[in-house]
Amino acid sequence: MKKALGIMLVFVMVVSLVASVVPAFAGAGKVAIVTNTVSQNEEEYRSAQEMVTKYGDRIVHVTWPDNFMAEQEQMVSVVAKLAYDPDVKALIINQAVPGTNAAVDKLLETRDDVFIVYCTPQENPPDVAARAQLIMMPDELAMGDAIPIQSKKLGAKVFVHYSFPRHMSQVLLSSRRELMKKKCAELGLEFVDATAPDPTGDSGLPGAQQFILEDVPKMVQKYGKDTAFFSTNCAMQIPLIKAVVDTGAIYPQPCCPSPYHGFPTALGIESDSSKPGDLQHVIDETRRILKEKGMSGRLSTWPVPVAMMSTVASTEYAFKVIAGEVPFDKLDMKVLEQCMADYAKVAVSATPYVDEAGKKYDNYLFVLMDFLTY
Repeated sequence: MKKALGIMLVFVMVVSLVASVVPAFAGAGKVAIVTNTVSQNEEEYRSAQEMVTKYGDRIVHVTWPDNFMAEQEQMVSVVAKLAYDPDVKALIINQAVPGTNAAVDKLLETRDDVFIVYCTPQENPPDVAARAQLIMMPDELAMGDAIPIQSKKLGAKVFVHYSFPRHMSQVLLSSRRELMKKKCAELGLEFVDATAPDPTGDSGLPGAQQFILEDVPKMVQKYGKDTAFFSTNCAMQIPLIKAVVDTGAIYPQPCCPSPYHGFPTALGIESDSSKPGDLQHVIDETRRILKEKGMSGRLSTWPVPVAMMSTVASTEYAFKVIAGEVPFDKLDMKVLEQCMADYAKVAVSATPYVDEAGKKYDNYLFVLMDFLTY
């Protein structure tokens, strides 16, 4: 009897010791993913569905209302319902649109055991950093260096930057242009600051697209085929890719780097992102068509949409948090970068945000990945 009691006492002590070093939520648990609807952003939605396919009922996928700016109360309701499920141990929000902080505050009223991830947040960085354990954002400013460097690698001697006053009034975009200009000077590239019509202006979207189709050949005639072209506007990517391919010029990346952005439509590739393997299909077809046109090594992009990578990598990392493999309250950068690289199939770096006062936010990360050159 004494021996049995002794064994039981040892067992209780071991269990107590394990419980003291392993988070209370370690083990089974669900990851909730909030995305925009298909009509708002298909890449975000499809990436969450990809996780549902992989993990089944361990993923809870819900969406923000379409008109989220006018339906902030509905956003709060979406997150509040997730808080009622005790099995939900992680919350990934992609995108963290305006109103996300208020919705998360509702969850935090009753839960302090949920690992929270913001992807591409659109609210004040210090406020975001106070609520989420992990924040992921494309490193737009670092692209100011990366895009000219990639252009040089593709053989560029001249770099043309298309934009318009409305975009250049945005601090981020204008700051990136200045970084591009500076990097071009360092690399020996001639920088050409070109103004295109605003798609929201008098000529509308058709006028802006027609301008690109007509202006790129003029630029190539003036500066030669070793001219790289970049535009800050999403709607200009399709005509820009078409014009670059037709003139034999250089295209380092779309404004929003992704194999899906501009390439399928510009090159006549059929695509359905809801189908498994569609991303690789688009990449393979893009590579084949460009090779047939003698354009291999002249166009590039990021190998995966950053929106999709953010969902997948943060989900994989969240499951590691739930399993107790990485800490809840301190990011394991090596593991996180590996989660991103596993999906992107290239090196991915993450740099903490530093504000103007020099304060560093270790959980607010700017993400940059290597290029896919076709």
